[in-house]
Amino acid sequence: MSLIQPGELLPLIPVSTDTPAEQAATLRGAGPVSGSVHSWDLSTGVDGPGTRFVVFVAGCPLACLYCHNPDTMRMRNGRRTTADKVVEEVNKYVPFIRASGGGFTISGGEPLLQPDFTGEILRLCHRELGLHTALDTSGFLGARASDTLLADVDLVLLDIKSWDRELYLRLTGRQLEPTLAFARRLADLRKEVWVRFVLVPGLTDATENVEGVASFAGSLGNVTRVDVLPFHKLGTAKWEELGMEFTLADTPVPTSAQVARARSVFTSYGLNAV
Repeated sequence: MSLIQPGELLPLIPVSTDTPAEQAATLRGAGPVSGSVHSWDLSTGVDGPGTRFVVFVAGCPLACLYCHNPDTMRMRNGRRTTADKVVEEVNKYVPFIRASGGGFTISGGEPLLQPDFTGEILRLCHRELGLHTALDTSGFLGARASDTLLADVDLVLLDIKSWDRELYLRLTGRQLEPTLAFARRLADLRKEVWVRFVLVPGLTDATENVEGVASFAGSLGNVTRVDVLPFHKLGTAKWEELGMEFTLADTPVPTSAQVARARSVFTSYGLNAV
């Protein structure tokens, strides 16, 4: 049974119109804050500095053609839990995380689809556990991230999937502009950002497309790293299990030379590309 097709526009959950202070008061007085979590894991290197405890929330407003975790696209594919229970699990690994100079990362899916839940987890990890925190996001729902939420974020991992607007829409089913607006807001807040760019041969690898992302990232002043991520097909089996068509099944993975060329473009704009 098909759950979602690439390019399908997903309904968005209404966002609260309360001020950040009102939201915080609600969180403190309404009991445990709950949300939908797909899974969690420990990782090193790609989800922020050091060894990270990474929580993958369920649900995403995008339907990326190259998504390697299509099982996180729907919120109903996760399990309901509370922020307190998530942080209890994180706390088990705190000595190991601190020893490695690591921290906590919330990913997905899209964490900002559940801003109250995400904000409470970040608050607890940052203020009570004292961990370095990272938010992994496409930026499409950046308007849902209150300044209060962002105050508990040390690093934003921002996916900029394409500079070409038509290609971005084809790749994700959504518009690019909200991501750019969020990136500018993070720059105004002087919040550290790592940009992530997936290199897909025949799609995102055009020189003008890479240069567009690089020029924009280089203009912000708060981007300390760019991860050029080679397209891969490790999630193919998940697409098949979900009864979804993986339309990039015949797309080749980039060569090391192609990846090096893309990195050199970002480097030419004064960015640290890895």
